[in-house]
Amino acid sequence: MVFTLCTSTEFAWNFHGLLKMNYLLLFLRHDDVHIGLCTRLAFCNHVSQGIFLEIRHLCSYLQDLKKASAEEMRRSVYANYASFIRTSKEISDLEGELLSIRNLLNTQAALIHGLSEGVQIDSLTSGTEGSAEDDISNVEDQEPSEIQKWSADFPDMLDVLLAERRVDEALDALDEAERVAVDAKRKQTLTAAEVSSLRRSISDNRQRLADQLAEAACQSSTRGIELRAAASALKRLGDGPRAHSLLLSAHNQRLQCNMQTIHPSSTSYGGAYTAALAQQVFSVIAQALSDSVDVFGDESCYASELVTWATKQVMSFALLVKRHVLSSCAAAGGLRAAAECVQISLGHCSLLEARGLSVSSVLLKQFKPSLEQALDANLRRIEESTCALAAADNWILTYPPTGIRPLTRSSAANLALQPKLSSSAHRFNSMVQDFFEDVAPLLSLQLGGSTMDGITQIFNSYVNLLISALPGSMDDEANLDGLGNKIVRMAETEEQQLALLANASLLAEELLPRAAMKLSSINQSSMDDLRKRGTDKQNRVPEQREWKRKLQRMVDRLRDSFCRQHALELIFTDDGDTHLSAEMYINMDNTVEEPDWVPSPIFQELYAKLSRMASIAAEMFVGRERFATLLMMRLTETVILWLSEDQAFWEEIEQGAKPLGPLGLQQFYLDMQFVIIFGQGRFLSRHVHQVILDIIDRAMAAFSATGINPDSVLPGDDWFMDVAQEVVSMISGKGRAANGDREVNSPTASVSAHSISSFKSHGSS
Repeated sequence: MVFTLCTSTEFAWNFHGLLKMNYLLLFLRHDDVHIGLCTRLAFCNHVSQGIFLEIRHLCSYLQDLKKASAEEMRRSVYANYASFIRTSKEISDLEGELLSIRNLLNTQAALIHGLSEGVQIDSLTSGTEGSAEDDISNVEDQEPSEIQKWSADFPDMLDVLLAERRVDEALDALDEAERVAVDAKRKQTLTAAEVSSLRRSISDNRQRLADQLAEAACQSSTRGIELRAAASALKRLGDGPRAHSLLLSAHNQRLQCNMQTIHPSSTSYGGAYTAALAQQVFSVIAQALSDSVDVFGDESCYASELVTWATKQVMSFALLVKRHVLSSCAAAGGLRAAAECVQISLGHCSLLEARGLSVSSVLLKQFKPSLEQALDANLRRIEESTCALAAADNWILTYPPTGIRPLTRSSAANLALQPKLSSSAHRFNSMVQDFFEDVAPLLSLQLGGSTMDGITQIFNSYVNLLISALPGSMDDEANLDGLGNKIVRMAETEEQQLALLANASLLAEELLPRAAMKLSSINQSSMDDLRKRGTDKQNRVPEQREWKRKLQRMVDRLRDSFCRQHALELIFTDDGDTHLSAEMYINMDNTVEEPDWVPSPIFQELYAKLSRMASIAAEMFVGRERFATLLMMRLTETVILWLSEDQAFWEEIEQGAKPLGPLGLQQFYLDMQFVIIFGQGRFLSRHVHQVILDIIDRAMAAFSATGINPDSVLPGDDWFMDVAQEVVSMISGKGRAANGDREVNSPTASVSAHSISSFKSHGSS
């Protein structure tokens, strides 16, 4: 027989068995008496000699067994004496505490029972003393019934079950005791005192079992099946809220223990820290969700507590990530690192959402301020980097240099597809492309609006730099104020100035909208997300169109500055005088000599400038010829509108001391016809064409005010067309048609002839 010390209860039972064996061996010690008795019995019953010898051998074997058992007991007691003493002391202490608790509970139970059965107690006490004594004597004379025996043995039986941690059997025994108490009260098989005692025992042992289960659930080693079993037993005892709280507390204790092994480091990768932390936090939340559903089902009260607990854990996780990762990323403008951390966190949230627990809003609320800060820092970095390059930009268009990611793979076939920009524009485009890639995964944080607004602001800042690079912008105080302390290299030549427009137009019309499409090209993992993405994309299409129009208006501002600068160069001299004034037409009638009939120098220079720029733009704006055409039309429009709106010019023509004479009218008519000839279809819009008609009409009306019919002094239509076409051919370098014949069937000729006829008929009417 081997003696081992496992628990205090098992030790007590083993020790009790050893004592019984010792008593048996002591009884068998008197072998002589027993042997004699056996001999006499053998003789008396005529038992054979063989049987007698077997009995002697059995007695000898029992004596040897007694000695071996005594020696084994002695060794076991010596080996486990200290543990035995310590365990005995603990048992004594526990028994004392349990006795105190039992007495307290018995007192309370007796009070409650007395109040509930006060009527019966009164009826019992109102009886005579003699009858009470008779009842007592009758009870004492009666044999206890089976229920009374079971009720008396119930506390000891439950003590054994609880000591051996046989939880399911203890629960069954408690349920059985409840049924017995109810049945005994109904059938009056037990007295009121016995029922009260039984109920007190049930209540005491329920509380004892509940405390035992709670203690087991709080142990760090209790996990998985054991934890769920303890919570389920507590729920069966009628203490479901406590069971659920202990279940969540156990998972929280496990989480805190696991998180002690995760420490952020300045040299470690922020994404790795976030991934490790998220794995621990969300795995524990998922396990708690599974345990709660398995034990408690979908009851709303427990589900609410679970959501509150999970929200608290996610909040703690978000604060840790924000403190150790996002704060540094936001300060340094590390949008990509911050976006990766957010993606990792939202990925774990999506796994919980698939199981019915949505906590992503908690993360978004905590992460959004840091991401907005990182967004702003990244936008400032783009602006500062672009500004630094603009200070040294030579404004020469090139293909993307080495180190800047191209839009397509480099090859001879698609080299033409690569954008030709200056160095600062290439850098701006590359950084914006990366920026949109970093922001695209963060659409769930509703950063799309602030992202587009941020890009609009930095593009506007870049356009201001381009405007400041125009030589004439240095005279504009508004541009100087907007430029601040930024240094920009001037675009001296027309080619460089057109490169400014090429930068802005290509970015606004193609590159930035193409980059913005990354915000709506995120791969979704489920059909629900795909449907949401489709809805969001439909909502974003009008926003993106409006955003593109904003960019285009900024380009128009640069274009207007460009055209205004060149128009002023044409109209005004370096000394502030003007090349286009009313005197140049009025004074023509004061000369004696016949003037040389050619368009005025300002309009010849306008056509020459437009021709040069159109040739340069044809190479710069490949595939975007419409923009180049609109630019040339805008330059022509600027000059013509200035003439149309120059109040001093028209006051001198219409109300001056000297009226406009025939030669002046003819020269003015020739100038306008020259603009129509060279601008038709290339540099002249319908609006400007109508403005020219109005200008001619106004000049002829001013001449008619002198009382002379304009038709009487103006040559025929062919003369104006021949002179204008000859100058156009001379400036453009193309020879006239043979024998001076013009191409009467050309669209320009027919339109010009019709225009002249309409001018003259309109002026003479």
